Amino acid sequence: MKIHLTLDGRAVPATLADTEAARAFAAMLPLAITLYGLFGREKFGPLPGAMPLAPQRLQGYEVGDIICWSAGPDLAILHAQDGQALAGGFHVLGRIDTGAEAFGGRGPLDVRIELAEGKEGEDGEAAAALPGRCAAYRGTKPSTCVANAS
Repeated sequence: MKIHLTLDGRAVPATLADTEAARAFAAMLPLAITLYGLFGREKFGPLPGAMPLAPQRLQGYEVGDIICWSAGPDLAILHAQDGQALAGGFHVLGRIDTGAEAFGGRGPLDVRIELAEGKEGEDGEAAAALPGRCAAYRGTKPSTCVANAS
């Protein structure tokens, strides 16, 4: 599923994973969020609702990964590599297709995240519809889909 993250007038394309957590995140969209810098490698900010519990793990990451720390729940965009592994309870929600460096600027960033549905992606194909029960809730309050999707 394709999404767009818009900051400073620039749309950054991304692809969500095919997971329960990514579908729960997609059900929250569209979303306006302020992201703050952390460790010089990521921008993070609070999500408006609960996410599924994430398993505890230790794993490396790649620049452009989109994750959710489930304890928050907080969304994080990893924009720089520091050689450290991520540790804790988190979901990998997807990946920035191109332009992860846009998140490396100083200070907080106001970002709008929305489904790329109905828009042509860089590959020329229209984005896929939300799978499963969330498709029935398109255009309604995201909390309705999250509450009914479990």
